Amino acid sequence: MSKIKVVVAGPRGKMGSEALRMVERESDLELVACLDHKFGGSIVKDIEGLPGFDALVYDDIEQCFQNVEADVLIDLTTPEVGYLHTKTAIEYGIRPVVGTTGFTRDQLEELTNLSEEKGIGAVIAPNFAVGAVLMMQFAKMAAKYFPDVEIIERHHDQKLDAPSGTAVKTAELIQEVRESKRQGHPDEKETLPGARGADYDGMRIHSVRLPGLVAHQEVVFGSSGQNLTIKHDSFHRESFMSGVKLAIDHVVKLDLLVYGLENLLD
Repeated sequence: MSKIKVVVAGPRGKMGSEALRMVERESDLELVACLDHKFGGSIVKDIEGLPGFDALVYDDIEQCFQNVEADVLIDLTTPEVGYLHTKTAIEYGIRPVVGTTGFTRDQLEELTNLSEEKGIGAVIAPNFAVGAVLMMQFAKMAAKYFPDVEIIERHHDQKLDAPSGTAVKTAELIQEVRESKRQGHPDEKETLPGARGADYDGMRIHSVRLPGLVAHQEVVFGSSGQNLTIKHDSFHRESFMSGVKLAIDHVVKLDLLVYGLENLLD
């Protein structure tokens, strides 16, 4: 069976370098190129801290896709770059697997339409940790019985978007089964703006950013005389790689965009 040819964007980043190590471990994957705005023209193995791949690094995505035969793009970069990379990949017939969060609804709609028009599969997942996906699904189940809920997400202090894509996706899933409800006292007043967190359909989302954290979320439900907390922790970025591999295995068979890893689980 032929190997799946992979391009990795942002190989020097914490997630990108972890993706390279995942590709190195998986016998059915082959790294054919990387995208890096500072190291165009270099060889991956010559960049300090990266695995010993002989693949070329490009600083121009179109040049990369014109010169390299690739099946899948793995993008775990930033929202601005990730959007451009995803759109360009679909236009070139390369299937993107994207863990970048922070896309707007308009961007997701545009990418969904483009994927369908081209018949090119794509996977965009706010979180690739399978445990986090299960946490979101369990929260959706619980929300049918516990409509009062707050989401607390904690990430490292280098994360650019707040709230996290996982927190927003969790709120969206809960919204599907929960009637709109404004929580707390009707006369509640913030004496410091933002103290109660972001408001999503009456739910509150709180973002914590501290060094030493990786990716953590708890969904806290309240009811008369009881609380239910559903919690997930990623202590190392390796926790996301099983989900990335799952997405790669599926995206090569898809002809449309899938948003959320839960849609790929049996």
